[in-house]
Amino acid sequence: MPEFAKRMKTMEKSAKVIRNLFGAMSDPDLISLGGGAPATEALPVEAVREILNDIMQRETRGQEVLQYGSVMGLKDLREVVVHNLLRPVGIEADLDEIMIINGGLEAMNLICQLYIEPGDVILVESPTFVQSVEIFEMFEARCIGVAMDERGMDLEDLKNKIDRYSPKMIYVIPTFQNPSGRTLSLDRREALAAIGSERDIVILEDDPYRDIRYSGETLPPIKTFDQTGHTILANSFSKIFSPGSRLGYIYASKNVMDRLFDAKTATNSHTGIMPQMVCAEFFKRGYYESHHKMICDLYRERRDTMVAAIDEYFPEGTRRVYPHGGLFTWVELPGGINTTDLLEEAVSNPLVKVAFVAGEGFFVGGDGKGSNAMRISFGSVPPDRIIEGIKRLGRLIEAKLSHPEAER
Repeated sequence: MPEFAKRMKTMEKSAKVIRNLFGAMSDPDLISLGGGAPATEALPVEAVREILNDIMQRETRGQEVLQYGSVMGLKDLREVVVHNLLRPVGIEADLDEIMIINGGLEAMNLICQLYIEPGDVILVESPTFVQSVEIFEMFEARCIGVAMDERGMDLEDLKNKIDRYSPKMIYVIPTFQNPSGRTLSLDRREALAAIGSERDIVILEDDPYRDIRYSGETLPPIKTFDQTGHTILANSFSKIFSPGSRLGYIYASKNVMDRLFDAKTATNSHTGIMPQMVCAEFFKRGYYESHHKMICDLYRERRDTMVAAIDEYFPEGTRRVYPHGGLFTWVELPGGINTTDLLEEAVSNPLVKVAFVAGEGFFVGGDGKGSNAMRISFGSVPPDRIIEGIKRLGRLIEAKLSHPEAER
């Protein structure tokens, strides 16, 4: 049997984290606080059924929905992106600057096809979204972490890393960041766009949680401040419409989009027409506004439940992020507890049976950062299960702190 390509070796560590995450999500006996799926109540089943019944008629759009489509994506859905999603946050985009893609993750793949050669450096937040790192490593890029604080990526550390490593790209999740739940401040957004332009570096802005803000002040995307086309904005319909539809979009300058067109044709020709048409109709028929309010109310309640439960049941000295949107919070435990070991026991112990994602896997470099941290998701878990899951975890953590010799 021929050897696998060496790229499979370079992505081995990040792939293992993802493999374990999906494994935990599939165990029905667990209270899973690990996955990033939306709530089942947030899936617009009835509206989608109605739309499908309407469009799947030969005299309406039935033939169109089953045929090949445009590489750039269905015009109807690109208009939704321009008018319903970008204009309200201060961006005036042209249709030919929008491409509809197969979920937000395809953006990382396509952008890497355009820019990344083996050995190129990509600067990422520390911690960062491990599945994007998996893609970057598949292209044999070298990922270097940049420190974060409560206001997002630390720009002084960023500038030092730029001087040291001469990166090709900077990858950032500016709003309700995965995994930390933090949001990049307004001044840093503007500064980051300027850094991309001045230093000739691609800024890949991955913003899939932006549209589920339920408290705090809305901030404009980094792309708003881009004057030279160095910033590329990627987003997803997974959290605001349906993850199963596998829909996302890229907004980039025309010269970048011309090359993305070629990369898309070489990858999969175009994104599926049926989910695009259903999603476009969902917006055009006016369903999104009430749906958006409903999901924000839903996640606000679950965020509040999660934060209150952590404050009540986790030990003194615990630090956690209060996210103003998104699906996650980030917790750092006291007492030198290793959350990778804790996760193994939390999942296997029949008195606990709670999953989360251990923090260490979100840090590139393998230097032990995040060993006391965990990402906890509240999005897909009802409030009563959130409380029960946090209570069980809290008891396990308290037991570890009371009997630290058990860790040896």
